[in-house]
Parts: sequence; C-alpha cells; structure tokens
Amino acid sequence: MARHTLSILVQDQPGVLARISSLFSRRAYNIESLAVGTTETEGVSRMTVVVNVDEHALEQVTKQLNKLINVLKIVELDDTTAIARQLMLIKIKADDKTRGAVLELVELFRAKVVDVGTDAVTVEATGSVDKLDAFLEVLAPYGIKEIVQSGVVALARGGRSIADRSNRNS
Repeated sequence: MARHTLSILVQDQPGVLARISSLFSRRAYNIESLAVGTTETEGVSRMTVVVNVDEHALEQVTKQLNKLINVLKIVELDDTTAIARQLMLIKIKADDKTRGAVLELVELFRAKVVDVGTDAVTVEATGSVDKLDAFLEVLAPYGIKEIVQSGVVALARGGRSIADRSNRNS
C-alpha cells in the first residue's frame, strides 16, 4: 500500500463531502487527511484527500468518484510534482527552565509562537507532513500537552492548474 494525494474539484453543494467520504468508508479505506475549501471559481470547491491504498484500490475509488455527479475533476498529486502543506497547533509544556530550549526549537523549525502561558507555549507550525513529524519528535521530550492539525492541502507545481487539464481524471 502507498500514500496517495487526490485533488478533487467538486460542485459546492450540500452533501458532496458526505457522498465522497462514504465512498471511501464503504470500501473500508481510511482517509488519513481531508481538507475542503473554496477555489478561485465560484461554486466550485477543492477537496484534498490523502489515503493509503494500493494502486488497484486507488483506480477503483477514482472510477467510483468519477461517477458522482458533483465531481468535476480528479487528479492524483505526487510528492515530486506537487507542493503539500499542513497546519498544526501544538501546546508544549514549558516552564521557566525549559521555555528557552522550546523557543529555540520553534525558531529552528520556522514555527510561530501564538500563545505563552506560565506552564505552556502554543505554537503554530506549517509544512510538509515529514517536517511536522520531525518537529513533534524533537518537542516530545518537553511534553506535548495537545495537538490539533488541519488536513493536507496540495497544489501541482508550476504554471498549470487542475482546471487546465482537459480530461476528468488525470
């Protein structure tokens, strides 16, 4: 099995998210990440879905997605041809003794402090899944109190857009 990132353009209609996510769940495929937002085109939303399946399963899911009336376009984005980012808020234990070290790590990973308390620091970090995993690994010894993260969002590199591609499934 491999990790796949799908960029799906859909009509911005009630129930589209439920129909698409249920398509994955009916086949017992776990969605690792899901992000939905508006696009540059009114009435069209972009869903970025990350799923860990084999090639055959991905092909079957893609065919089923293409049958849904509200799905306009599906493109698989790979790591070499796409830029993918995720947002994470992390609350780390940080008292007077450890706060300096935690803040150094925050700077090293180009994260941003968004709240400081007497016993904790809350940090905003954006980047690739690998970068954020590495950040969590170095923060772990200090004690992570809470984490919340967005789904992955991704775009193809270069000047072309998903709307430029002529067929429904590329």
